[in-house]
Amino acid sequence: MPSRPLGRSGVCVTALGFGAAAVAGLYEDVGAEEAAAAVDAAWAVGVRYFDTAPHYGLGRSERRLGEALKNRPRDGFTLSTKVGRILVPHDGKGDDLAHAFAVPATHRRRWDFSADGVRRSLEDSLTRLGLDHVDLALLHDPDDHEEQAFREAYPALEDLRSQGVVRAIGAGMNQTRMLTRFLTDTDVDAVLCAGRYTLLEQGALESLLPAAAAAGKSVIVGGVFNSGLLADPSPGATYDYAAAPAGVLRRAARMRDVTEARGVPLRAAALRFPFGHPAVASVLVGARSSAEVRDAAEHFGRPVPDAVWEGLRTRGLLPGEVPVPDGSQP
Repeated sequence: MPSRPLGRSGVCVTALGFGAAAVAGLYEDVGAEEAAAAVDAAWAVGVRYFDTAPHYGLGRSERRLGEALKNRPRDGFTLSTKVGRILVPHDGKGDDLAHAFAVPATHRRRWDFSADGVRRSLEDSLTRLGLDHVDLALLHDPDDHEEQAFREAYPALEDLRSQGVVRAIGAGMNQTRMLTRFLTDTDVDAVLCAGRYTLLEQGALESLLPAAAAAGKSVIVGGVFNSGLLADPSPGATYDYAAAPAGVLRRAARMRDVTEARGVPLRAAALRFPFGHPAVASVLVGARSSAEVRDAAEHFGRPVPDAVWEGLRTRGLLPGEVPVPDGSQP
């Protein structure tokens, strides 16, 4: 599996990364053995970049990932987690499905982008992971806390990087404006942009990706399937975590027709597309089982000939100015 550096940090990530939200019970319960098998399968296909967060399953993602990786050589993988939500013990009953996770509601989340909150969040994450450091720490969804994130949280991350508690720092969000500001106004190493650079939408190309390239920093792309639509554009598919609008569904189905007519599954094209831009270092794919991991790896490894991109452009489904990867592997 090829790997690329995150900016100038010295931290490298494999081109295909493992998103560990699903193994924490995203939308439906996932057993511990099934989750461990998914991580093992990712390792077996060459994935060495794993992404998690306290938010995912109220810490379950971090605990499961740490357990699954504990016998792997620590210098043999890259792990990212996130800060900005503190998990507070909660005696409430029921589950966490209001936040999309099928886990018991043993804790509640408290937003905290203060310097102390960042340090506490990371300390708690290291305990759950069973590690003494993480490779990449990301500010997680600071949309409604912008000024505090820049004024307090970011300097705290910079300090933790200087201490060696983290090796690289950045932010992860579903929008591009603030991520661009992080790239231009701070010394982050990378940003994680979810859902905004896919076959369906290329908003990140307006400012985020050019800013990253100009600064010599990296972009990790999440949500390459736009929460499911580009994996299977069938009636009932989801787009941005809601039912796909009819027009968007039709567009995705037309894309599928173009790619499949050239012998390429839409999923393969969606996975490969982001690497047309040189600032993209990795794409993250969530998986809840070993079968899903192997499926993602198989599609990621499929060649996508130039004729696929040309066909999408000819039919007005992909703007002509959008960069596309060549036929070689990313």
